[in-house]
Amino acid sequence: MPAKKVLLIVFTRGSDPGEVGAALERMGYATEIRCPRAGHRLPSAHDGYFASVMFGGPQSANDVGRWKYMSRTAAWVEATLEAQKPFLGICLGSQILAQTLGARIASHPEGLCEIGYVPIRPTPAGRGLVDDGLHVYHWHREGWELPQGAELLAEGPIFPNQAFRYGAKAYGIQFHPEVNRKIMMRWIGSGESLDKPGAQSMEQQLAANKAHETAMHAWLARFLKGWLDDAEG
Repeated sequence: MPAKKVLLIVFTRGSDPGEVGAALERMGYATEIRCPRAGHRLPSAHDGYFASVMFGGPQSANDVGRWKYMSRTAAWVEATLEAQKPFLGICLGSQILAQTLGARIASHPEGLCEIGYVPIRPTPAGRGLVDDGLHVYHWHREGWELPQGAELLAEGPIFPNQAFRYGAKAYGIQFHPEVNRKIMMRWIGSGESLDKPGAQSMEQQLAANKAHETAMHAWLARFLKGWLDDAEG
């Protein structure tokens, strides 16, 4: 019997799905990467994939009305939710999910960003899903308001909304658990400024990566297994 397929949606050609892709393959799923920005068509909800993960990117969810590929991507997310297919949005992916559900996406009111490792904590609804004090990797300057009908699962000290669940199969997380040291170093060296308010220095990120990457990836493996096992039902 062929392995069930998980669609990995990225917003930059050549993006690395990192530990998400590796964990899914260890679990026995087949993965396929598509990039709407590069002109890749996103399949319909009935085209043979079991679940999908939408990653981050340099775009803003507020670009949906500006770029056709962003508008098509938002419409695809809406159709995926209607089909009740398992969906996980990471950073920009979570913002597109939240916006599709009617929530506002905006910058931090004090102009802060989150770049580096930041601790998060579970809400009452998130206990058992999110580890208390888990440090996770961030790279963003916008965040989402909680969509109506969604459950907030995790909070943070800078951007308060960090993870939510909508229905039984759709999740949005503001952070990047897929990031490993190689990806982190590529992002640091990509030309993005680390002197933005709230950004951690390269030295701080390297030290935090050494301290927290193993725990973050262990949490990710548990989360993915629980999400997909529940969806398999």
